[in-house]
Amino acid sequence: MKSMRNNNRGLTPQSTPTKIPLSQRRLKTKPALTLLGILLLGNIFWFVLWLLPSGEKDSSNEPVATIDGDKITRQQWLSEMESRYGKETLQDLVNEAVMEKASEKYDINVSKEEIELEIALMHSAQDTTDTSMENLTKEQLHQKIRAQLILEKVLAKDIVIKDKQTAAYYKENKSLYNIPTSYRTSIIMLKSKNDAENVQKELKSGSEFSVLAREHSLDTASASLGGDIGYVTADQDGVDRSISSAVQKLKKGEVSGPVSLSDGRYALLQVLEVNKGQEFTYEEVQGHIARELAMEQLPSTIAPEVFWSEFKAKWYYGEAQ
Repeated sequence: MKSMRNNNRGLTPQSTPTKIPLSQRRLKTKPALTLLGILLLGNIFWFVLWLLPSGEKDSSNEPVATIDGDKITRQQWLSEMESRYGKETLQDLVNEAVMEKASEKYDINVSKEEIELEIALMHSAQDTTDTSMENLTKEQLHQKIRAQLILEKVLAKDIVIKDKQTAAYYKENKSLYNIPTSYRTSIIMLKSKNDAENVQKELKSGSEFSVLAREHSLDTASASLGGDIGYVTADQDGVDRSISSAVQKLKKGEVSGPVSLSDGRYALLQVLEVNKGQEFTYEEVQGHIARELAMEQLPSTIAPEVFWSEFKAKWYYGEAQ
């Protein structure tokens, strides 16, 4: 099923994977997996705040939609949002606040460089179908990562990892820290070159790439996202070589001409963002490696909620968890 889906998106089947050490798999995937469950909640929270009335006028009965004359009021809408997402969003906010308290009590510092390292590693490990990172603003993403790093540092503070362990790990997995330039890419996949040229004319006449992707792209998975297929690198497995080659020639915001794919179809590509490649030295990632190795000695289910009682956290849904 996976290879069939990839071929439908202009991707080539993956080669047989080599056996990867547990620590290496965790290092590449853990930051993205940890944040995946909370990315959407952060956006929902800020969206609800934006909807709340800023003036003195009571707008709770203001209609936000009408159906055959029947109104749906702002209060009904917000109440429904709260019932569906309120608990998770509030829990996320409490966790962030608790982690800030923990950083003060245990004298935990998180530098900008540490956050940027995590973001770079997340981009390098991100699957092309995973666009969850783009659901947050830069500030929101930084705050999520900061809270996660505080949690990990507090949990790992009493675990001793020797320098020879981190040095050996870096030597064995140095390629993880040599991150290639990545291109956040959108695609419109079409049956023929003629179809691609016709869509290209619509783009030149002023039509939005994302709109045309939803209307015309044969790749239904990315079409629903306005064509967004996430980050693509030059030698990325599972990506049609024509795509990875074409994006390297584009600047941010540029759109390619028709690109011939290995399966006979054609694609138009747009580069939304370019993240320049980075190579991290051992000194730059030693702390990261030590923390990751320490975390592997702890249960994977540990979450910020374990600190709620310590910092007397109470919330709308009950006492500290």
